[in-house]
Amino acid sequence: MNERIALDGEIVKGLISSLASPERRLSIAACNAILDLCTTTIGRQRLLEFSVIENIIFCFIQVPKSSAALVSLFAEDDGSETRLRIGFKEDEIVVLLLNGAVTLINTCTIEQLEKVPWRFCKSLLFFLKKLWRDVHKQMLVGTILQLSQGRQFCVSNIGTNNLAESIFRLSINAGQPTVHFNIEKVRRRFFCSGEVSFEHFLLNHWEISPLLIRSPLKAISTQDDIFSSFVQLFRSKEAVPSVLSLMLQNFTSALPISSDELDVLNFLKEVRDLLGCPMIYQQDIRVMKTQKREMHFFQKPLGSCFFEAPHFLYVDDILRCEEAYKEGYTMALRGIEFRFESVAAIADGLASLFGQPSAGVNLYLTPPNSQGLACHFDDHCVLVCQLFGTKQWTIFPPSNLRLPRLYETSDSIHDLEGGSMIVDGCKQFWLKEGDVLYIPRGFPHKACTSVDNDGSNGNAGFSLHLTLAIEVEPPFEWEGFIHVALHHWDQKNQSHDTATGSLSWSLDVAAVNLIHVAVKVLGCNDPTFRKACMVGAISLPLVTEGWLNINQRTIFKQLLTKISTESSFLDTVKSVEAAIQKHEDPFQDLKWLQHLNKKGEASEGHIRVENLFDLVNQQKDKAEVAFMDAKSRFCKEVEFEDVQQNYMVLLEKYRKARNQYKNGMVSLHCN
Repeated sequence: MNERIALDGEIVKGLISSLASPERRLSIAACNAILDLCTTTIGRQRLLEFSVIENIIFCFIQVPKSSAALVSLFAEDDGSETRLRIGFKEDEIVVLLLNGAVTLINTCTIEQLEKVPWRFCKSLLFFLKKLWRDVHKQMLVGTILQLSQGRQFCVSNIGTNNLAESIFRLSINAGQPTVHFNIEKVRRRFFCSGEVSFEHFLLNHWEISPLLIRSPLKAISTQDDIFSSFVQLFRSKEAVPSVLSLMLQNFTSALPISSDELDVLNFLKEVRDLLGCPMIYQQDIRVMKTQKREMHFFQKPLGSCFFEAPHFLYVDDILRCEEAYKEGYTMALRGIEFRFESVAAIADGLASLFGQPSAGVNLYLTPPNSQGLACHFDDHCVLVCQLFGTKQWTIFPPSNLRLPRLYETSDSIHDLEGGSMIVDGCKQFWLKEGDVLYIPRGFPHKACTSVDNDGSNGNAGFSLHLTLAIEVEPPFEWEGFIHVALHHWDQKNQSHDTATGSLSWSLDVAAVNLIHVAVKVLGCNDPTFRKACMVGAISLPLVTEGWLNINQRTIFKQLLTKISTESSFLDTVKSVEAAIQKHEDPFQDLKWLQHLNKKGEASEGHIRVENLFDLVNQQKDKAEVAFMDAKSRFCKEVEFEDVQQNYMVLLEKYRKARNQYKNGMVSLHCN
């Protein structure tokens, strides 16, 4: 029945127009009918075709509402899981309209939502955020009623996660952030003193060696400092622990998005049931101290793992965090850029400065005479920004010259816990307020608030610092740039004279695929391939006099020369064979290349790894000739400018997805 009604355009338009009827019974009936249509895919599609979201939001804005509406959470148990529904002490029409708006917003596309006038979205978003603050507070406290107790409430079908999703979706493309720092201001904050220019840093320290950057006296307390608005949230040094404890009560979990996920709506589908949930231990927050070994304040239950059953932090646990701090535990918070707009603006500027899609920010509050994390190394470069207090850092030389890759598992991290670091050449740094310490990825390090060796600093007291993580994802390493170059060259030079599926075509496709593998093989041995590609920063309005452009072009030519002279057909085939024996796909970590294809365009230049290996075995001589010929032509013909253009398209796609995710997450925090 609903589907037949949905197919009648006049009926659908009539229902939508009846929402604004001055007759209460008619508008309620129309709203109920629209909610019924929303239960089918065709019904939702037809409603969206006739601008139902715009109309239903407009009606919701216009309808009178209680000045101080009461809400409560009700548990609905269907036998398999418990769902929290929101109940209102509010007029029925208000609840029905809100229910319809949330349902339709959560099922439409981004393009459909963009058609709704922003002034309508902004008004609804203001109401939803106010509602979310009340709902989030009740979730944390655990004030949950049973449905049988809801007689005085109009219990809606809106779940807490549905409300969170609507806020997230409405905020995805919310326009310009209220806080914004231009890239030049971010650059000056970190690289402005004397010999530490941005050029000097990149040439002498970036991914090479640690560097302490002293800040001008009292710089962090000035209004012009990029950290000042965040620092002022803490009011005073003495109030930092208690203020942070209050902040934690406003946070939700920043659920992780897959590194190569560029469709934020796919992310929402995956996390829909958890969106808006309280912080999760280990994922969002850790509370630990190191005394010979790293110890966590919140111990996992016997026979369980943190990741098997998420440990949600409700208000009692949050209050215990301040208690843990008094016992010497460090509070470590991840994803600060998803919780404060001012920090998000700094992270955005830093990511752009280094030509990357995004940058992460963590916060560490360490009590006096204490060490939080055990000695470890990171898979990303960090800028440690000391906000309050002082901290002593010890940085050890890396035992492996190969840079660790983001998200790559490594057994060597366990060696650090046993203290097997290279002590010769270790460096110590004492950070004071406003100072910045750069630590390259792969360098083991530890930090503590303690008295320095000569005692000149006295008791260091507590420490509050941010770590700004410059996370170089695989597509934006130099190896990634080479893969983009090869993909572009292949697309540009595909022969239209060769029939798809013919032996000649198959050998050409196999050759390009093998070169991709050859690049990966070289990248395992040559650290340059894993270094961050800065091509995305070339066009920035910095006073660089073109040196960065020249530098990046030079590296590109050097890598092409290495591919031309050192890549081996036999080594490449052996690598493919080894992957097959391990039941691995050597192209699995190159799936991000599909983002270079135009929307709806399938890649024609890929064959299954088993078929590739069979073809090479059966036509070994011809395959080697095709490989050598393709490699030679690629290294000679590929143009930096062409690759740069494709690379920037990819970078902007990643940035767009990261910004949409960030906007959505920031909106869910009740700051």
